[in-house]
Amino acid sequence: MTEPVFYPRLSPFGTGVSCRCPRCGKGRLFKGFLNLAECCATCGLDLGKANSGDGPAVFIIFILGFLVVPLALLFETQFEPPMWLHLAIWPPVIIGGALGLLRPMKGVMIALQFHNKASDSGTVDYD
Repeated sequence: MTEPVFYPRLSPFGTGVSCRCPRCGKGRLFKGFLNLAECCATCGLDLGKANSGDGPAVFIIFILGFLVVPLALLFETQFEPPMWLHLAIWPPVIIGGALGLLRPMKGVMIALQFHNKASDSGTVDYD
């Protein structure tokens, strides 16, 4: 018989932000930009059951709204730029911020699901 392998308890935020396997912390979590790998190449964890849903997008909307709206208002009151300058600055900032945060936030949500053994049905066995 094979000995069970012990995996240390890793931080879901550390593994999620680095887009690594939530169990071993070494294997890749994604096979593309946002497509999850079927399983971890290092420890064999089945990632097919993991689903972050719309959670990462909602958090990103809140984070970017909290940061960009005050910056845009401050920029408007301090410099009074023309409207075309606002249109040239803020859409790329928002799109870049959303694309930059989406993958790490999705990784954090999946790592938190694994860490808390969460699923739609209330129970899931990732092992």
